[in-house]
Amino acid sequence: MTATLLLLAVAFTWLGCFGFARFASPYDRLHCVTFVGVTAGLFIAAAACGADGLSDRALKAVLFLLATLVNGAAVSHATARAIMRRGPGVMK
Repeated sequence: MTATLLLLAVAFTWLGCFGFARFASPYDRLHCVTFVGVTAGLFIAAAACGADGLSDRALKAVLFLLATLVNGAAVSHATARAIMRRGPGVMK
């Protein structure tokens, strides 16, 4: 079970990498970065909970996932705003 969850985390990370390489717009690339952070974090937290139960290590993984969910949106928004302010030709 744990190995399957970790394999899914790696697979979704590669999917995000392929999307990042494929998309031309920096705004679309931001979606790929956020996608990787959320999906891989979810699978890693689930693997930690499955392997250890409710231990300190699993709690840390869940707290890291929650911090990523809360702060990831703010960081993505700030990055998009910085790209928008710099102009259209800065990240081609």
